[in-house]
Amino acid sequence: MSTPADDPIDPAAFRRDVRAFFERTGPAALAQAVAGPAGAGAAAGHGDGAGQGDGDEGVTLTRAKAWRAALYDAGLGGLDYPRRFGGRGSDDTARAIFAEESRGRIPREDAVFAIGVGMALPTIRDHAGDHLREALLRPGLRGEHVWCQLYSEPGAGSDLASLATRAELDGDEWVVHGQKVWTSGAHHSDLAILLARTNPAAPKHRGITMLVLPMRQAGVEVRPLRQMTGVAEFNEVFLDGARTPRDWVIGEVDDGWRMAVALLAHERRTTGVASMGGSGAQRSKSGRLPIPYSQLAELAATTGRSREPLVRQELAALHAGEVVVRQLARSAAHPSVGKLWRTRQGRRAADLAAALAFPSAPAWSSDDAELDYWQFHVLNCRAMSIGGGTDEIQRNTLGERALGLPREPAPG
Repeated sequence: MSTPADDPIDPAAFRRDVRAFFERTGPAALAQAVAGPAGAGAAAGHGDGAGQGDGDEGVTLTRAKAWRAALYDAGLGGLDYPRRFGGRGSDDTARAIFAEESRGRIPREDAVFAIGVGMALPTIRDHAGDHLREALLRPGLRGEHVWCQLYSEPGAGSDLASLATRAELDGDEWVVHGQKVWTSGAHHSDLAILLARTNPAAPKHRGITMLVLPMRQAGVEVRPLRQMTGVAEFNEVFLDGARTPRDWVIGEVDDGWRMAVALLAHERRTTGVASMGGSGAQRSKSGRLPIPYSQLAELAATTGRSREPLVRQELAALHAGEVVVRQLARSAAHPSVGKLWRTRQGRRAADLAAALAFPSAPAWSSDDAELDYWQFHVLNCRAMSIGGGTDEIQRNTLGERALGLPREPAPG
């Protein structure tokens, strides 16, 4: 959503400010941050963070929060948010300049805020009342809150509207009972965007409400789900009498499906286009991010295979893929396009890494840190076609909503 500029920017001066941040201010904030274990500070009911990440990945809440606070304090944390909510109220020119100057320079620690800054906060900005905007946008943009997204359930994945988690009014609070699953980052989140059924008598798409739920309370239990990579980036969440204020509703009561669709548009844009804008110099075993072209080119050179025609062809295709994603970021393409491109790019990059790093066997076990990094991404890339909406759902969305094709027949 474009927000009118509060006042016009001087493009040259703004570019200097952005460069100064990425050359001096941002790196200094990361260097000064006191690193702590991922999930540090987890409250009772959240577990101790054990097994949630990898100690070598360099993605810690402390560093992430230091980076995000520095970005916000430099006036760069919310370019398309009104100033009264802690943003800059800038125009498309400012966003284009920031995208150019930040490409390949955003630390992977910032992925901690992908759900908050990329999905929850835009939905609150666009659809919530001023009381929620005043309470949540400013601290969210500054990295004081980490968010998760309580959408999927054991019996409601692609058919999300069949969700069974319920919220009932008890005076001035909603009381929530149910279970969510595949919740990324729940173990270190402060707040959640929650979809819950508030009107069981209504048709399934019309009886859902979007709420903001505090995660650090006795009624919320988070259990990690370990992946085949050995880490547990997402969780199942049990809600047993969890409470949230009556007016912490985004949109209107029973209009949550429309809000859910609005958030999903932000999610697919974030997990697609934005997922490939980070630093290619960092090696992080975290998130579902494609291996950068620059790292694969270095691997090819290290293994003495950079002159092989097939390797060069794959490297060229992956470089072209990164260019395509950058162009998608500037276009009005449907957000599902970017999500599908991320899957394609990520799996192709991982296949090349496997061919270069592990040419002799389909399985391995290694204590070597270099090989361990490639191992993680070769295994982790398979989740790219599932997380954030499966590739099949993305194609259906494009066909039905963008191209106007007939809907796919329902299972019944």
